[in-house]
Amino acid sequence: MATLAPHDLSDLNPPQREAVKYLDGPLLVLAGAGSGKTRVITRKIAYLVQDCDIEARHIAAITFTNKAAREMRERVSELLPGKSGHGLTVSTFHSLGLHLLRAEAPRLGYKPRFSILDSTDAQGILSDILKNTDKNGLRQAASVISNWKNALLGPQAALAAAEDEAQRQLAIAYQQYQDTLRAYQAMDFDDLIRLPVELFKQHPDALATWQSRLRYLLVDEYQDTNGAQYELMKLLAGPMGRFTAVGDDDQAIYAWRGADVENL
Repeated sequence: MATLAPHDLSDLNPPQREAVKYLDGPLLVLAGAGSGKTRVITRKIAYLVQDCDIEARHIAAITFTNKAAREMRERVSELLPGKSGHGLTVSTFHSLGLHLLRAEAPRLGYKPRFSILDSTDAQGILSDILKNTDKNGLRQAASVISNWKNALLGPQAALAAAEDEAQRQLAIAYQQYQDTLRAYQAMDFDDLIRLPVELFKQHPDALATWQSRLRYLLVDEYQDTNGAQYELMKLLAGPMGRFTAVGDDDQAIYAWRGADVENL
């Protein structure tokens, strides 16, 4: 690999420079809106490639929306021209999960070309299982199952934790829902995070492969991670804790879908 010129950090303020250069373990950058948190990620990617000889293909930057991922990719491409940025992963959590699952699907009993259901498809399956066509009720049931998945609770664990008959019936429906998805060779959006966690816990060799492939992780808007996303990052970062997370605990906006600011 050709030697690259060192990345110039002179325009960053001292705390930003310190965050970019810190590589001795996990790093959390807490800062308010407009303080340059995303800039720390993009500049750190350039620093890792140009100063630390980590090839871009071994780096993954994760954020929450396709728009944010696109903007980050554009910023990084300006910092790493030509082939120096080749192979860099900049994606949402769900895109990363999909990438992992397409590669490893057979280990979980799926074909690599499994289908992904949107919320309408998922509620249609639940409607058949629950013998219910009330849209509000189906949305609520789908939300409870989604929260179970985001907390890494499988159907049996959800059934064991049920506090009343309504929850018990929904946990039974959750099992039927998962059985239906598997029969269809399909996953829903929550499975794109939950199943890679399951994969890595059941198959240490697969985890070792991906830890070797993705050697440094950077996570934007970390305050919005839920339990499953947190566990996925923890597994991929490994015992060395090779990651930088940036976030603002005053900006947590995804509590409704299981985001837990305690992950910070």
